[in-house]
Amino acid sequence: MDGSINQFPEQAARDNIDKLTAYDKTVDRNFQKWVFEKQAGALKFNEEQMNWLRMMKEHIATSFHIEVENLDYTPFDAHGGRGMMFALFGNGMNAMISEMNEALAV
Repeated sequence: MDGSINQFPEQAARDNIDKLTAYDKTVDRNFQKWVFEKQAGALKFNEEQMNWLRMMKEHIATSFHIEVENLDYTPFDAHGGRGMMFALFGNGMNAMISEMNEALAV
């Protein structure tokens, strides 16, 4: 035996890591495009809102989507959780979450 059968799982693992990395970069690219398009009009995010949007982007990059309930857990809970998200985005909070899921997780 030349060991090639044993090498296949290692190659598959490397391929999977590349795919995960590519998805993360896709989410980053989609986030940048989404923020740019949102702020092209009258809407301008402040620094605190941008910090929340970045946390949400990171969650989407690792979990493929975000739900309102996720705001009750790490890392969001350390920053005020669901209540702070509502304070920052108001009645548009749920729409913002839905829009980010759609725009970023393509």
